[in-house]
Amino acid sequence: MFEKIVSNTRENTPMVHTITNYVTVNDCANIILACGGAPIMADDINEVEEITSICQGLVINIGTLNDRTILSMIKAGKKANELGHPVILDPVGAGASKFRTETVFKLLKEVKFTVIRGNYSEIKTVYKGSGTTRGVDADIKDMIEEDNLDEIIVFAKSLSKKTGSIIAITGSIDIVSSAERAFVIRNGHPLMSKITGSGCMLSTVIGAYCGANYEQIFEATAAAVSAMGLCGELAYDVLENRGTATYRTLIIDFMSKMNDSILRGGAQIEVR
Repeated sequence: MFEKIVSNTRENTPMVHTITNYVTVNDCANIILACGGAPIMADDINEVEEITSICQGLVINIGTLNDRTILSMIKAGKKANELGHPVILDPVGAGASKFRTETVFKLLKEVKFTVIRGNYSEIKTVYKGSGTTRGVDADIKDMIEEDNLDEIIVFAKSLSKKTGSIIAITGSIDIVSSAERAFVIRNGHPLMSKITGSGCMLSTVIGAYCGANYEQIFEATAAAVSAMGLCGELAYDVLENRGTATYRTLIIDFMSKMNDSILRGGAQIEVR
């Protein structure tokens, strides 16, 4: 299903321009390196167009918003669109504040996004224009479970059609959807929700995989989601009596060892 997505990324070493939040920027840079890419974490408006021009993908993450970086995000996004580069939006905490929600819609108006990835609360805000989150976490009533899975798949397909973007909704079960079909992904471990930045790191892996596999954006996105979840599983298996800081490091370690064979053997994916 994901033949050579990982190896293409390692062989092509895509440069990923990442405008992200200062809470997780170091982890994001390290996991881009671990999955085979090369990170550039530039956010000043005076250089973002030039930086994006030499990269193969752009990731925009609104985790720690300010007026200065919003302008940089728009300028970089427009340049990436002009060049035909994949652009990934991570609408961190959308719905938590008016400023944050309005920024998401400003970005959606100004930039064409290839992939939009977030938890269900954030993605519902993208669709409806309003929503609720617990800070940057999904509202408890927005958990993805077996009994609401079909409903969320229909929602994801509808949003993909509306935006023209691949929609990745991550949680206890992950959904990656185009307007026509969806991957349901059951990789991952609950402890991943206890470390800061697992979602931010995933968005940058999506950026790297899409940058190296731009003719297979849908499959590359699903491969990134599955690979990140699988790394969470493998890391937990060797965690023993150590804690969450070690767990975060182990996830990056296992991403650095990820290959096509490991992903093929561990991916838990169905097509809907």
